[in-house]
Amino acid sequence: MSNLITHSFTDNQALAVALAEQLAARLREGIAERGRALLAVSGGSTPRHLFERLSREALDWSKVQVTLVDERWVPESNERSNAGMLKATLLQHAASAAQFVPLYADAPTPEAGLATVRARMASLALPFDAVVLGMGNDGHTASFFPGGDRLPEALDPNNPVHVLPMRAAGAGEPRITFTLSALLDTRALYLHIEGEAKRELLAHARQGVGEAANYPVRAVLTQQRVPVAVYWCP
Repeated sequence: MSNLITHSFTDNQALAVALAEQLAARLREGIAERGRALLAVSGGSTPRHLFERLSREALDWSKVQVTLVDERWVPESNERSNAGMLKATLLQHAASAAQFVPLYADAPTPEAGLATVRARMASLALPFDAVVLGMGNDGHTASFFPGGDRLPEALDPNNPVHVLPMRAAGAGEPRITFTLSALLDTRALYLHIEGEAKRELLAHARQGVGEAANYPVRAVLTQQRVPVAVYWCP
């Protein structure tokens, strides 16, 4: 049985409007039911329009915690920092009142900072209200990179650990990432991709065609724990 529904849009602005409205509704629902909400998002260049739109959504952002699904192990001042990008785009306007919970800690390596990050993440009120994933041209999502040194552990759906370091040839810097089991502990799961090439890659990963059978994103697409809503535009 398919666990995936695709929503297609004419351009990234239309996608950003629709997905921002969906996320805002999820956050409002969490606040109404539990007095708080928890959102995990991806970095990179793709979600910038989405974040800028979401930052203006009317809701009680002071009751929202925001974190990243993964992070490069670089300080926020580094141009490669996902946290820096998030603060410049999402944590603006109405959303500036949200509490940001970073994955990076002031330590030389993710291994050295792991205890600090795990203690910080233990304070999050799981499950997530929404998780937004992206996908790279190599089939990675979060920091689940092909050839990653801790990839099997990160993709284990029964792993009780929430965050892990990750190193891979295609990752650039060392990374830290939520595990798949932690990301699936969510009330709603979204996959945001743009471009024809990624739509084709997604189809191959979903079907397990050729080398795509080993793409890490396939673990997200084939799990049956939580439905995946794909938001795509050319």
